[in-house]
Amino acid sequence: MPNPPDYPTDSGTAPPAAGREWWRDAVIYQIYVRSFADSDGDGEGDLQGVRNRLPELAALGVDAVWLTPFYVSPLADGGYDVADYRDVDPRFGTLHDFDALTARAHELGLRVVIDIVPNHTSSAHAWFRAAVAAEPGAPERSRYVFRPGRGPEGERPPNNWQSVFGGAAWTRLKRPDGTPEEWYLHLFDPEQPDLDWTSAEVHAEFDDVLRFWLDRGVDGFRIDVAHGMVKDPALPDLPEGQKADLLDGSTELPYFDQDGVHDIYRRWHGIAASYPGERALVAEAWVEDADRVARYLRPDELHQAFNFEYLTAGWDPEVLRGVIDGSLAANGAVGAPTTWVLSNHDVTRHVTRFGGGERGLARARAATLLTLALPGSTYLYQGEELGLPEVTDLPDDALQDPTWERSGRTERGRDGCRVPLPWEGDRPPFGFGPADSRPWLPMPAAWARYTREAQRDDPDSTLAMYTAALEHRRTAIDPAAGLEWLETVEGVLAFRRGADFVCAINLTGATATLGHSALATAGRVLMASGPVGADGDALVLPADTAVWLAAGRD
Repeated sequence: MPNPPDYPTDSGTAPPAAGREWWRDAVIYQIYVRSFADSDGDGEGDLQGVRNRLPELAALGVDAVWLTPFYVSPLADGGYDVADYRDVDPRFGTLHDFDALTARAHELGLRVVIDIVPNHTSSAHAWFRAAVAAEPGAPERSRYVFRPGRGPEGERPPNNWQSVFGGAAWTRLKRPDGTPEEWYLHLFDPEQPDLDWTSAEVHAEFDDVLRFWLDRGVDGFRIDVAHGMVKDPALPDLPEGQKADLLDGSTELPYFDQDGVHDIYRRWHGIAASYPGERALVAEAWVEDADRVARYLRPDELHQAFNFEYLTAGWDPEVLRGVIDGSLAANGAVGAPTTWVLSNHDVTRHVTRFGGGERGLARARAATLLTLALPGSTYLYQGEELGLPEVTDLPDDALQDPTWERSGRTERGRDGCRVPLPWEGDRPPFGFGPADSRPWLPMPAAWARYTREAQRDDPDSTLAMYTAALEHRRTAIDPAAGLEWLETVEGVLAFRRGADFVCAINLTGATATLGHSALATAGRVLMASGPVGADGDALVLPADTAVWLAAGRD
């Protein structure tokens, strides 16, 4: 499908100059568009708001931005229910706004990655509306997973699969006169019907969608539920009692991580490779282990995959080291970089996961230095550079995540990590939108301490630490250098990158004295997540603290 004639076919500017494949060591900043910056006062973030704030992300020192869905959508699941893959939802702006954002990002040296949602559409999508209007067996239904029910009258779902958001994964259609008929599959909300990727028409449609946005200048795609799409054609029941959770990677499920997804990504790899400027594809693949993730990263498939084992490793030195080693080994075996991430729009913010309060913030800051020192690429979630905690006390009537209602109001969902960002001022909406606007989720009054304005001139702020760390990452760490673990005391991880850089993190609850020569204070302290000291030639590293050193070999 060609671009409309009144829109440009690219962003009007070239992406940043290519050198080393940019995604191999990039720091990519996730923008949850609805909660980033509101330019028009309607309470929701938008593309113009993103464009206005891009200089602050360039000043932070990131290499790219990833935009969550801004497509036409009823927002049944925060935009991951897409009704039109080739247009911008009016609440977020227009295609002109997207082109202007992309052009501005490229002017600032930032690449632009956008979400693609191929496992399911919105029930408001024209395809699904046509399927509902059609008869069973009609071609319009072949784009989705429709099946007759079980039982004498087809009154039971085709199998026992459960939705990730709670309840059955099947919904039965009814004719206008109320007569029930076929069931359709939705692994998420009923307003997110699953596409049938055995359909050649589905493949062709997404080929065209990718090209539409590549023509507009995007530098890559983050693939939502990248381990989904292909289902076991037998649609077998799950064993009784088997957990059917999308996101824990602990079970083998007949609708995730099926071999057929790799054929799709080989096809997409060819599309991306046909464009200049190193366009990248990154997978959201919650699969069993690092070796399974690496299968998505073979040379003719995707370029990156999120490292959820690292995100969920917690505050345990043995677990962390094992995950780091396993990730580097598995990805290295296929020639792919490893990614590292601590938070995103689907999980509790890591300040809160690490205990909350001052201790949670101290651990979060230390974890950031560990993460940014590792070989590979890092993803930052908006607001973590401000030290934002999870908002755990949102009023019940403010919650919008479908998990809340689908779970019978027993699981509060993900809204707590999606509260809009505080930019400046001493009261809500803290510059997220005009002073008299009301954000789509309420912002805590206590967030005045976290605004960019409050932190910008404070050398000890979390924002200052992130900014300094990103600068040192560019100038002090050889991106091609591997990782060499150093011998140290129990509960402390330390490693060298190249000849001149060392990172150490104390994951214990007590101060650690590090006397190893590679960690001695003769090595210049580049920066630390908290105060560090010296005891003669030894480095004194407080609990929950990380340090970067410029240290040569003995």
